[in-house]
Amino acid sequence: MTLPLRLPAALACLGLLGLAACSDPEKTARFLIDPPMGERVENRLGSAELKDVSLPEYASGQEVAFQSEDGAVRSNPDNVWADNPQRAFTLSLARAISDASGATVIGEPWPLAEPPQRVLEVRVERALAQADGVYRLSGRYFVADDGSGAANHARSFDIAVPMAGVGPGASAAAVSQAIAILARQIATLSGPGRTIATTAPADPFALDPLF
Repeated sequence: MTLPLRLPAALACLGLLGLAACSDPEKTARFLIDPPMGERVENRLGSAELKDVSLPEYASGQEVAFQSEDGAVRSNPDNVWADNPQRAFTLSLARAISDASGATVIGEPWPLAEPPQRVLEVRVERALAQADGVYRLSGRYFVADDGSGAANHARSFDIAVPMAGVGPGASAAAVSQAIAILARQIATLSGPGRTIATTAPADPFALDPLF
């Protein structure tokens, strides 16, 4: 008499076991962004706040994107970044610039009582493991210094890193290498672009020359 009452519970248990088997966490691979140390360069930034890096939509998703032979950008839910891509890119770039030059570069929000000397912004236009086996990182970066007569920079970057193999692991290694290269470029304020001098702001407390 009690069998019909127990059968649904047993089926529910079997269903839960089946779901657990299908959602095996070991099937999901998580990849880190970890730029390698490179040659040391001169510190030209001093202290700088790095704004959250702007990434293309396909590069800001949790899945590791790649370009297939037909030119489409694809991804696989089994291969994901270990951290939020924007956060990982921003923190890794800030650390790589600091390690390469000795500058104090920190991702926003600025945590120190002494304000930064400069504000750094990076806008990535392409961040993709291409079908030709090359990881491409391109875009523009901006260094703002509002001090009187200070230099501001608006420069571009276009970095190509040959990938050592295929797959998300090769993509992660190439991303890390590209960030290290970009860090040295930003630290030395190099790349195509312009340097613009900040003009001295009008002094609101200056006396009118008529008086």
